[in-house]
Amino acid sequence: MKHIALALSLVFVGAALAGATYSSTAVTGLGQDDAESAQDAPRRAILVTGASSGLGRRTALHLAENGFFVYAGARKDDDIKALSEIEHVQGIRLDVTVQEDIDAAVKEITAAGRGLHGLINNAGVVVMAPLTEVTEEDLHFQMDVNVYGPYRVTKAFADLLIESQGRVSTTGSISGVATWGLGGPYTMSKHSVEAYTDVLAMELEPLGVQVSVVDPGNFKSRIFASMVERMKKKGYSAKGSRYEAQLTSFLDRDQSRDEHMDPLPVAEAFLDAMTSDTPRRRYMVTPNQREATMTIRAALRRTAELNQGHGFALDAEALHALLDEELERASKR
Repeated sequence: MKHIALALSLVFVGAALAGATYSSTAVTGLGQDDAESAQDAPRRAILVTGASSGLGRRTALHLAENGFFVYAGARKDDDIKALSEIEHVQGIRLDVTVQEDIDAAVKEITAAGRGLHGLINNAGVVVMAPLTEVTEEDLHFQMDVNVYGPYRVTKAFADLLIESQGRVSTTGSISGVATWGLGGPYTMSKHSVEAYTDVLAMELEPLGVQVSVVDPGNFKSRIFASMVERMKKKGYSAKGSRYEAQLTSFLDRDQSRDEHMDPLPVAEAFLDAMTSDTPRRRYMVTPNQREATMTIRAALRRTAELNQGHGFALDAEALHALLDEELERASKR
């Protein structure tokens, strides 16, 4: 049996859940006062990994347009050159799975003398396959980029970020809260990003570094079209899979996503994370109410399941009180 394993390097900016929700109508003007102040001051530097296309490129451009100097990480020579031609952007070679690339980037950015105000861990990949059929090699690839990548890069730049009392933000996903069939490898990686963010905040915020995660929903991109193209090029097939019907339906579907919304709201969320005096721990950025409600419901469902069938379960009144406390706590961040 030939198992399906779809692996595609993606540039994401984000995605997962809790915290504040940004809709397409709520983000206009996000961080404007901070952005204007940044434009009047010497340009602080931000490193964006996975900046060659998609959400990463949109974020790099938006930061450069709003007062920052951006080191834009990419793997290919042509992408590095194209990024360097943009005003206030310098392309830099950076494969987050290659320690030599990361070490060289640290040396290059340190030598430039600007310091580093912020790091946006945006580079990511998606592997789509049934969990009972995905190969260990493909699952490792998924985690190597999406989980070990942010770990490696943040660890390498920690001294510069602590010195600047800066910011770290990582691309999550609403798939870091909700889940979907055949998306197990990807959702596992994005759930890990959520835990990584919380623990990193506990450890770095006492040292003056603010930590956040941006959790996008579905925006305009070639993510799924490129995934299908890559799968077909590599000869993947649904034949013989236990999920042949579902996989075949996915392969035959139009994956252009041309009808989806431009990802500017995601870039605006990253701008707020890099500029606000009180950045939020989580920025859920969805293009519509349906995706926002679906994600919050997934988090609430998990809470309800945790509260079921044991001697210390809370009644509805106690749960409501806890929710009120957490809403109040979140509003103060």
